[in-house]
Amino acid sequence: MARTADYGLGEFTYPRGWFMVAEAAEVTTRPSTVHYFGQDFVLYRGESGTAHMVDAYCPHMGAHLAKNVTSYIVKDGEQVQGESIRCPFHGWRFGPDGACDHIPYSDFVPKAARLQTYPIVERAGIIWYWHDPEGLEPDIDLPPFAEWDDPSWVRWKVDHLGVIDCHPQEIIDNMADAPHMVPVHGSTDCAYFTNAFEGTILWQKFGAGHRTLVGSEAMLETDTWYTGPAILQSRLTGAYPSLMLICHTPVEDGRVMVWHALMSQAANTPPSAQDIATAEAYAETGRLALAQDFEIWGNKRACFNPLQIPADGPVHKVRIWYRQFYNPRARAGEFQRRVEGSVTTFDTRPEHAAA
Repeated sequence: MARTADYGLGEFTYPRGWFMVAEAAEVTTRPSTVHYFGQDFVLYRGESGTAHMVDAYCPHMGAHLAKNVTSYIVKDGEQVQGESIRCPFHGWRFGPDGACDHIPYSDFVPKAARLQTYPIVERAGIIWYWHDPEGLEPDIDLPPFAEWDDPSWVRWKVDHLGVIDCHPQEIIDNMADAPHMVPVHGSTDCAYFTNAFEGTILWQKFGAGHRTLVGSEAMLETDTWYTGPAILQSRLTGAYPSLMLICHTPVEDGRVMVWHALMSQAANTPPSAQDIATAEAYAETGRLALAQDFEIWGNKRACFNPLQIPADGPVHKVRIWYRQFYNPRARAGEFQRRVEGSVTTFDTRPEHAAA
């Protein structure tokens, strides 16, 4: 299993950025556990409906806050009270700020009795966590996903692809990998492929035919971009404009959890049953396309130094861009300046040839 240090990315094991940690529907007033960035967390929803993420282990004597079904605190439904979570071992209760706010057998509450809390945002049916090794406030905006609240769009359902032994560097490389589009994804008559580097945003613009998704004379055009190190969106044109989402979150160093989702604009508002069925079919097509990459990623050897030719695309620039998230924030501009701008791997459109 290849690790961050093997790629020489920087001084941090895990990158700075926004990461998916759960579907919103998975978070309830019954605390649940998740494991990312090499540690255990607990997610729960307070009585107000607000989701919270905290360290999985009680600072009192180390009990796991969610892995319990036999304690009477759990059986009696007393684990979540208001916005606070109670430990199933001794009943110490911690508020949403992490401070202990009640010990059932003591009026004395130590100031050190504090549970680590983590910043999360619920948006577009997903729980997002801001991770920063320096502990600083977000310097990257979480995407708005405005289509989620647009009544003319069919909302996505998240596909869980699972965990693979693959460093996220290998996934990010795909953004510059123009040649894999034909053998892996079935693209035909590739017309153009361009990357653009804009601060913490990485773009890929691609136009081509396809074996099954468009007619013989039509072109499937996509605008794809990363917001930070782990949120990919892709806009697809066509009769049903769609927005694809791919997220990958480190579970351990060199191992990631991957999700896919896709929502489409319907022909009717509100969407009809046929619109919903069409959107679900589009989403399944997107999932199958990602599964083609997923199979490659899950079975390839780590590539620390790609043996590149010019037609491979600017993989080396993508790797420089990606390093900004593994180093102190003060150095981000250093990596951005080295790659800022755009690179066109090919463009066979007549207007480009004339230019």
